[in-house]
Amino acid sequence: MKTLGLAAVLALLLAAPAVAATDENISIETLLKAGWQIAGYAAANQATAESALILLQHAGESYLVQCRASYDVTRSPSVNSHCYKLR
Repeated sequence: MKTLGLAAVLALLLAAPAVAATDENISIETLLKAGWQIAGYAAANQATAESALILLQHAGESYLVQCRASYDVTRSPSVNSHCYKLR
């Protein structure tokens, strides 16, 4: 089993479209451009899917944002992400 490197995780995240969060739309690209930083991540590889959980933090905010991004060759579209605030 191989794991995604940080560069692969970032490439996956930047390719992911904006997605609906519980109360608003949050795109990973928008978060990174707004000064959010990656606080941690975990990656997994299965036979047909690559996925990553990314935790983002911002010095001016009292909450974290968690994003799940995945690439699955058996689905269309193959890139999917979901971000939400952790309070």
